[in-house]
Amino acid sequence: MRKLVSAAILTLAAHGAGAVDLFNGRDFNGWELQTTPSAMVADVFRVLPEGVIASTGKPSGFLATTENYRNYALHVEWRWTGKPGNGGVLLHISPGTFDRVWPVSLQVQTKNGNAGDLLPMAAGSFAEPLTSKPGAETRIKARTAADSEKPVGEWNACDIVSRDGTVEVTVNGVLQNRVTNVSPSSGRIGFQLEGTPYELRRVVLKQLD
Repeated sequence: MRKLVSAAILTLAAHGAGAVDLFNGRDFNGWELQTTPSAMVADVFRVLPEGVIASTGKPSGFLATTENYRNYALHVEWRWTGKPGNGGVLLHISPGTFDRVWPVSLQVQTKNGNAGDLLPMAAGSFAEPLTSKPGAETRIKARTAADSEKPVGEWNACDIVSRDGTVEVTVNGVLQNRVTNVSPSSGRIGFQLEGTPYELRRVVLKQLD
């Protein structure tokens, strides 16, 4: 069985040969917005100097790549620009559910105080047991280490490795979660909008063998 890439190797892989920045630094070509009520990308996201992407955080929905991915190392940096709130990185958004505000996917939580939690969205699933109470409205597998999120206003780094249905999540160098038999095991990558402004930078992906 192949082993997942370690967090240290991941950081190098995400910025090394073969890595690509998912935002081109000019516009949102290669991305698609889904919100309720419907909005234009320019009303929700804008490109700032030095490749920073600023989001209003609303209306509810998500911004997603038009490409699908399966085996990859993904590096994302985010920060709260005002009062912290809720957000997340969506993995393996199912193309057949793109018309929903909360699509079938796996959410890596960036919610302030909960960075690193994993949420199987809609019909998404993984093998490991949830830590939320049975029947809870939001199904969660809580992070496995102490909170490693930085103070509000500072940049946080999230490194994600996805390989053949196994997903490993590291926040600011601390391994926070790992799940197996993830379904869907491939799909689009996106960023959730849950009402709070935030910024992104260095959204870099390297496809793995």
